Amino acid sequence: MDEALAGECFRVATRIAKAVRKATGCAGLNLFQANEAAGFQTVYHFHLHVLPRHAGDGLKLVWPTRNPPREALDRMAGEIRAALA
Repeated sequence: MDEALAGECFRVATRIAKAVRKATGCAGLNLFQANEAAGFQTVYHFHLHVLPRHAGDGLKLVWPTRNPPREALDRMAGEIRAALA
């Protein structure tokens, strides 16, 4: 997906999210998009979930806490910067 299309998708998602909040009265919401099997993608085309959230709704977005050493974080940041160049 190119940047222009990605931007348009999130522009539309913002509009939909506002409508979901108005229609459901939710206290908040999550936008969720998954890529590839390791990212829990099960339908292999782009789609973005708009999840209305309410206190105590039972949906938990949790992952194990990991505290990599600062050097590892700095190395990864450098690799990401290089990939962006």
